[in-house]
Amino acid sequence: MFLTARNKPPRSRFSPPRRPDPSMVHCRGQSFATIAPSRRWACKRTMMVQYDRLAARILMICPPYPSHRQAFAALAEELRARGHHVRFLAGDTVRSRPCLPPDSRPHSARLHGEIAAGAARTQMLCRLGPAAIAAYRPDLILGDQTEPAAGLLSRHMRIPMVSIACALPFDDEPGVPIPFLGWRPDHSERGIERLRTARRIAQWVMRRQSRVIQTIALDWDLGPLRDFTDCVSPLMTLAQAVPGFDHPRPVTGGRVRHMGLFRAPVAEPLPCDIRPDPDRPLVYVSLGTLQGHRHRLLARIARACRRAGAQVLVSLGGQSAEGARDIPADWVRSFVPQRAILERAQVCVTHAGMNTVMECLEQGVPMLALPLTNDQPGVAARIARTGTGLRLSPRWASEARIHDALCRLLDDPSFRANAHGFAQDAPHWPRAAGAADAIEGVLGRRPTLVTAPVAAREWRR
Repeated sequence: MFLTARNKPPRSRFSPPRRPDPSMVHCRGQSFATIAPSRRWACKRTMMVQYDRLAARILMICPPYPSHRQAFAALAEELRARGHHVRFLAGDTVRSRPCLPPDSRPHSARLHGEIAAGAARTQMLCRLGPAAIAAYRPDLILGDQTEPAAGLLSRHMRIPMVSIACALPFDDEPGVPIPFLGWRPDHSERGIERLRTARRIAQWVMRRQSRVIQTIALDWDLGPLRDFTDCVSPLMTLAQAVPGFDHPRPVTGGRVRHMGLFRAPVAEPLPCDIRPDPDRPLVYVSLGTLQGHRHRLLARIARACRRAGAQVLVSLGGQSAEGARDIPADWVRSFVPQRAILERAQVCVTHAGMNTVMECLEQGVPMLALPLTNDQPGVAARIARTGTGLRLSPRWASEARIHDALCRLLDDPSFRANAHGFAQDAPHWPRAAGAADAIEGVLGRRPTLVTAPVAAREWRR
């Protein structure tokens, strides 16, 4: 017997008023005392979810990047709907939502400043995190692969961790280049040695972050940890890349699971002041939330689109549109509902950010990738490998080269056909629900669906 009706003792008119009992669970107008806490019930209108064990305590650790926070928020919402207790690590405390201080938004044009900010954030989390984790006592850590503090804290506190790859996975795979490189996979001995050299160079470039990781690993006796790759989970990685987009991983393929975007697609209306001409192609241009200040590059892209006879819509990713009057586009907006625009676009010119690329594949839109920083060269290489678009180096992307690439994307139907193949598979992407299933598999806590009449009979026993 797990839940039973509470018997009310007889009351006289002289009895004092009763106070609410916190041990009572109120559902559908009736009160039930929780006698055995080994099960949890989540009440809904027509169905109840019965958990075989107590709901898990899950701690999330993610960096303050908007796209990463959105992915973690979608995953947290799915886990909470299943009855789990989810919190985010914020220094010396845990919070119900990911926090983003006003001055913590990185400026990607200054790579060394971004690396220094990441190293300071990792050091702060490892200094203040153990006390907050000990007080919260999580059963599992979900750590972003771009925040090495998650792997360090997981090993130090001896708490299992599942890595979340909001961008390309950092998991080490022989022959597959690290995400910062736009190289092709090379599984030969010479290629593997070349990639090892590239990894050492990347560690030197990010030496400030590497020194923090090495120092903390030495202080906590965690072994030789040097970079992001060393801090990923040995259990599982849940990646937002869709199945078939990443390079083949014969060694770590069983550990890396491709889920697609965690955020479910939401129908968004097209803005009233944007009405494209259906007889002319529409090119959507976006450099993400951190690169919208590159007005000269955006103006060059807009001129190339006009030369190709296309309409141009430029999104500044939240940046102010007041200083963008020199961009010769049909529409320049600070922000637009991206999915609604992609439904009508023939080509998307993108910085090869993971969110924009996955939404283009979801809509079957071919892309022209101009990778700027971080893992974007690696994402652009995968766009070219899958035949869903072309890539150009922003340094050498003149107006003429952009024009030629756009004309090729508009005239060659193979790019749209390849992108449409991903769009056909989009309804079957696991997304946040599949990620939550995998997480519950690690926890060993699977829910059992019980209809309302069966649950009522359980209560009356």
